Amino acid sequence: MALTPGLNGRMEKRLHVIVVVHLGDVQHHPVNATELTYTENVSAHGACVISKRAWQPGEPAEVTSFKERLGLRGKVVHCRKCNSDRYVVGLTFEGSEVTWAMYREYASS
Repeated sequence: MALTPGLNGRMEKRLHVIVVVHLGDVQHHPVNATELTYTENVSAHGACVISKRAWQPGEPAEVTSFKERLGLRGKVVHCRKCNSDRYVVGLTFEGSEVTWAMYREYASS
């Protein structure tokens, strides 16, 4: 994620693309204990994902596209409550680039 000195926040283009994904905590839960959910937006090196639980900044997570079964490991950057039982979880995929077909299709247009 390229940042300009003195600025806070993401500099990459975010696309409001819904991708159905499995979201899992790679530290505390077994591989099969994932949540079926979706993205709110996606950038080349990150995503905002809707979750049923609150996540802590720095917590590792794995996001796997449902259709393609392509997984990315990342870290939680932020988590905010969006309604009574859902959270928006901002993730960064340091050292990895999002290759999901749905994202690539909209990123190239």
